[in-house]
Amino acid sequence: MALGMVGFKAGRVLAFVAAACVVAGAAHAQNAPPETDLADLPIHPWVVVPPSWSPEAYFTNLKDGASVESPFVARFGLSMRGIVPAGKTAGRAGHHHLLIDQPLPLDFKKPLPFTEKYVHFGKGQMETVVDLPPGSYTLRLVLADQGHIPYFVYSKPMRITVTKQNKDVKPADLLGPPRIEVLGAADRGTVQLPMRMQFHASGFNVSHAGPKVDGTGHFRLTLERSGQKSEVIELDGGQTEVWLSPPRGSYSARLDLVGNADGKALAQAKPVSFTVP
Repeated sequence: MALGMVGFKAGRVLAFVAAACVVAGAAHAQNAPPETDLADLPIHPWVVVPPSWSPEAYFTNLKDGASVESPFVARFGLSMRGIVPAGKTAGRAGHHHLLIDQPLPLDFKKPLPFTEKYVHFGKGQMETVVDLPPGSYTLRLVLADQGHIPYFVYSKPMRITVTKQNKDVKPADLLGPPRIEVLGAADRGTVQLPMRMQFHASGFNVSHAGPKVDGTGHFRLTLERSGQKSEVIELDGGQTEVWLSPPRGSYSARLDLVGNADGKALAQAKPVSFTVP
C-alpha cells in the first residue's frame, strides 16, 4: 500500500514536471523571434540569435547617467538589423537618427522631422560628434527606413550631463583617422558562449551590399584556428554586430570593410585573438 502510494505520488510529480516543461517550451516559442527577424541575421552555422531576441539600437560608448564634456563622440550599435543609406531600400535595413530631448514618436507611420533635435545619419554613419552646452539631456537612437519613417527599433533613453563645453576642440581631433574596430571581444581573452562581437566604422559609411551604394562598405569577419579552414561570415546585410557560438579552440579574428560598389577592401581592423574553452 505504501509502495503503491509512493509510485502514485512519483507519477504525479513526473507528470507535473513534464507539463511544466511543455508550458515553458510554449512560452519560449511564443517569445521566439519571428522568421522575418531571423532573416536579418548573417548566414553562417555559428551565428546564433541574440539573447534578447529583439531588434534594438544602442550606444556603444556612452553609459546612462554619465557626465561628459562637450563636444563628445556618440557611437551607434544595432542588433538584428542592418544599415542602408536614406533613399535606398534593402529588406528592413535602415539608417540611424539621434533624438535629443525628444520622446519616441507617437506615430510610427510619419517621417521623422529634420531639426536640431532630430539628427539624421542618412549616409550610413555609425557615429557623430555631439556639441551641447552644459546641462542634462536625454539621447535616443531610432532606426528609420528610406523615407525616414521609423521602424519599431530604438534605444533605451540615455541620460547624460554635460559639465563643460570646450570651444577649442575640433570634431576631427575627437574622431581620429578613418578606421574600423572590433569592440566586443577582448584580445587574447577567454570567452563564454554565445559571444557577442560588435564592429565599428569611424570615417566610413556602412550599408547593405544590395543597393551597391558607392562610398559605402559592409563588414566581413574571418575566423581562423590552427589546422582548420577559415570561416568567413559576410555581414552583407549592413549588420554591425553578430552573436556566435563557435566550437572550442583558439581563434584569430580578422575584420575587413568591403566596398559595396567594387568589392575592394576599404579598411582592416587589428586582428583579435580569443579562446573558446
